[in-house]
Amino acid sequence: MTVQSNLEQFASHIYHDRTFNCDTAKILPGEYYYTHHDMMITTVLGSCVSACIRDRVSGIGGMNHFMLPDGGGETESPVSPSMRYGTYAMEILINDVLKAGARRENLECKVFGGGAVLRGMTALNVGERNAKFVKNFLSAEGIRVVAEDLNDIWPRKVHFFPRSGKVLVKKLKQTDATLVNSERDYASKLASKPVGGEIDLF
Repeated sequence: MTVQSNLEQFASHIYHDRTFNCDTAKILPGEYYYTHHDMMITTVLGSCVSACIRDRVSGIGGMNHFMLPDGGGETESPVSPSMRYGTYAMEILINDVLKAGARRENLECKVFGGGAVLRGMTALNVGERNAKFVKNFLSAEGIRVVAEDLNDIWPRKVHFFPRSGKVLVKKLKQTDATLVNSERDYASKLASKPVGGEIDLF
C-alpha cells in the first residue's frame, strides 16, 4: 500500500481555495500531506479518521486520512494487518513532520471522523474502531490531543490550517453515496493488499 504525500504526488490535489483565499491541499483516503507553509489541508471523512498534527511553536504540521481494514475486532493483535495500516498512517505523518523540522515535545493533535456511515459492514463499527485506535495511538506516543470530533453518524468536511492550528469542521447531514462507496472500495483494497514499508520514529 502506497501512502502518498506532498507536491510531486499531489499536483492534481493542490488548488487555490477562493472561500478561504489560500493554497489548499485536498487529501483522499490513504493520503496525507504536511507543510511548513501558511496554507490549508482539507478532506471529507465518513468512517475514516484524520489526525491533524502540528508543532505548536513552528507551525509545521500535516493531516492524514486513513481507515483500518475491514475485519477483526476487539481481540485483534496490535500487529495484525488492520492495526498495521492505522499505525503506518500515523507513523509516516509524524515522521515527516519531524523531518521537516517539528520537535516531538511540541507536537499536538486534533482528531476527527469515525462516523457510522458504513453500518452493517462489520460486527464492530468501523468508525468506532478508527476513533478508538487513533486516541490509543496518540496516548501511547505521548502526543496531546487538544480537540476531537469523533463518532456520531455524520460524515464531516475538515479544513486544517497547520500554521495556526485552527480547524473548521462541517457535519454533512446527508450522507453522500459517493463517499460511502469510496470508503467501501478503500476498505476492500486494504483487506486485499499488504502494507509496505517500515517507519522509524525519531
